[in-house]
Amino acid sequence: MEEFLPDESRIAAVIDRYRRVKENVANAAVKAGRSEKDVRLMCVTKTVEPAYINPVLDLGADLIGENRVQEYLGKRDALHLEKVERHLIGHLQTNKVKQIVGEVDMIESVDSVKLAREISKESVKRGITSNVLVEVNVGKEASKSGIYLESLEELLAEIAAMDGLCVKGLMTIPPICEESEARHYFAALHRSFIDISQKRIDNVSMEVLSMGMSGDYEAAIAEGSNIVRVGSAIFGARKYF
Repeated sequence: MEEFLPDESRIAAVIDRYRRVKENVANAAVKAGRSEKDVRLMCVTKTVEPAYINPVLDLGADLIGENRVQEYLGKRDALHLEKVERHLIGHLQTNKVKQIVGEVDMIESVDSVKLAREISKESVKRGITSNVLVEVNVGKEASKSGIYLESLEELLAEIAAMDGLCVKGLMTIPPICEESEARHYFAALHRSFIDISQKRIDNVSMEVLSMGMSGDYEAAIAEGSNIVRVGSAIFGARKYF
């Protein structure tokens, strides 16, 4: 097998983009009347080789997101993950739950009672509590996973009672649209986030509102997001393999 040799110019470009995005996130938070410490930047590492992720981690990036269980597990040992929080953000199939429970700090994509029950069962078996977010399909798109807003509280009530789970908040991916329309979707989820947090449901803390990606993270911050998931704006266009 040929040794992988990273492109030094690409590494330099990744570092430059990371610094720029980090500054943009801080500025967007301040513009929204919040502290820059109120919004965390997640580096989304889907399809990115460790050689391009580690320079960003070495600069202090402390949160990464992976979409695929197998990809994350395959490159985890090559990453500089000390003091780095790891989230699974992609759709999780129930047959992959055993592989990922206990391997990440949070699962952001719980979208059904069936999946929550499987995570609960595996977490109890391992004697741990898994932190999760409920994924909300704000645009009601058939092509996307996630619970509709109208069914959110019913789902939360059911999964909050499960052992081995702790619901930490919500996440979403809005439809591809203009910024003004995206802000509408983000604002709707933020209203639900605040409303649910005020109801003080047992085992539902509503600490995390994960919304906003490379093309719309500033709009998401303006509407209350406290985690933005940025991949291509840092690492460049994805190369699928």
